[in-house]
Amino acid sequence: MHAGDRQHYLIGLGSNMRHVRHGSPAQVVRKAIERLHAASGCTVEAMSDIVRSAPVGPSAREYANAACVVGCDMSPKAMLAHVNAIEHAFGRRRSGQRWRQRTLDLDILLWSGGSHAASDLLIPHPQLPHRAFVLGPAVQIAGEWRDPLSGLSLRHLHARLTRPRPLPR
Repeated sequence: MHAGDRQHYLIGLGSNMRHVRHGSPAQVVRKAIERLHAASGCTVEAMSDIVRSAPVGPSAREYANAACVVGCDMSPKAMLAHVNAIEHAFGRRRSGQRWRQRTLDLDILLWSGGSHAASDLLIPHPQLPHRAFVLGPAVQIAGEWRDPLSGLSLRHLHARLTRPRPLPR
């Protein structure tokens, strides 16, 4: 997708809790994007709109979601440490429980280097093809970026997930 040695990451962002210093979930997402950009050698090259989405699982609070493309010289492992440090700075504590309320959730969705598999990081994100609340913002800024596993563009994955389906007769 991108030329040169610089690495590019598609990052998904979400928040469904107010932060005492940063404010509403949408403001938390904006501040997190600023933090991604402030990292040494990182540049946020594109940012989607911030959209509202229904919670997944038992959480009752609506989410603010967005996506951004970050260019940097970090390896996937270093980028994971970077996004985890940002989450931690915003008060995120990993409890092992899925789908809880959270001040900030950052996910590495895609990487310009293709796929990556380690015990703590899978790229592309395994749930990417199944989450309209992630694909919608991602399509705004990187619709032609292809999932290295399926070969399908984000635009195509989003269309598959969101197209109306007729009811059986």
